[in-house]
Amino acid sequence: MNIPVVYEDDWLVIVDKPAGLLTIPTPKKEKRTLTSILNDDLAERKLPYRLHPCHRLDRETSGLIIYAKGKAAQKKTMELFHSRRVKKNYLAFVQGKFSRPEGEIKNPIEGQPASTHYRVVETRKDFVIVEVSPLTGRTNQIRIHFQQIGHPILGESKFAFRRDFKIKAKRLCLHAQKLDFPHPVTNKVLKINLDLAQDLKDFLTKNP
Repeated sequence: MNIPVVYEDDWLVIVDKPAGLLTIPTPKKEKRTLTSILNDDLAERKLPYRLHPCHRLDRETSGLIIYAKGKAAQKKTMELFHSRRVKKNYLAFVQGKFSRPEGEIKNPIEGQPASTHYRVVETRKDFVIVEVSPLTGRTNQIRIHFQQIGHPILGESKFAFRRDFKIKAKRLCLHAQKLDFPHPVTNKVLKINLDLAQDLKDFLTKNP
């Protein structure tokens, strides 16, 4: 499987994860994941290092994900996440219309503080395109927060019922499009931008 590499240096690789692929195995121990595909490719090319994910994206989410070349680089990069020095931006297509063009959702998740900032990019007939910035890193945070405020992400099946959607989507309409963080080794600020996934572009074309 061809996984596009968006950025690479001596310590990091940032790739464009396709929707429908796990980052790492679940307790079911799936053999085919993004991490296994990338490392199988390295083994075939007889490269001496392995790639380790520094964060995760849900199976159905597409977009940018950071891998480290080796455990030392992974540890340094994960420290950036823990200190909230990695800014992540997503695009999401959500059901309904918003009364405010911008806002912050601050509902706790599993008893832990959680905060998500959003900005409306465009309002369409039955859904809204929003730019989303999770300010904390709870599991499924974006999906849960938008469901909680009555605007579930189109294609959501875990936290909402598909029958409740006016408009149908083949997958979760959530795409990790931007990363902004200081490099864990050089400290140079990296700003990585990714175009919208092609299937989401097609969705927008079919649903004006």
